[in-house]
Amino acid sequence: MPEKEKIIIYCDGACSNNQFRINAGGWGAILRHGKAEKEIRGGELNTTNQRMELTACIRALEQVKSASYTIDIHTDSAYLANAINKKWYVKWQRNGWLNYNKKPVENRDLWERLLALLSNYKVNFIKVAGHSGDVLNERADELARRGIAEIRK
Repeated sequence: MPEKEKIIIYCDGACSNNQFRINAGGWGAILRHGKAEKEIRGGELNTTNQRMELTACIRALEQVKSASYTIDIHTDSAYLANAINKKWYVKWQRNGWLNYNKKPVENRDLWERLLALLSNYKVNFIKVAGHSGDVLNERADELARRGIAEIRK
């Protein structure tokens, strides 16, 4: 598909002190359509890396103004890519939002937001290796870390 008919998104999340109750998280995303590019970022206190990964994807999709394009979302989050590509969410919904272990699915609020957005578009999720030199993935990571720095101010 020609580049002008696609929107390319790279998204990433990060969390500093993820293992502690008091922490800071950030998310970042880059959207490309043809020669146009937009960067977005933000942060939250007392969150998790997984929430930031989902938030980056949600916030990027919220920027898309037309459903006429195919969207390729690149993420280094196995959690995000696998849940979509392996359709874990279908089982979660069928099981009343309980996971394989019969426990409530974590981040259900964000999964529901994301799935609602995805229903509006033709989206491909592409898993990329994190911190492997992919320029746009590295930039999304940098944006997420800036989101952490800004929330801490």
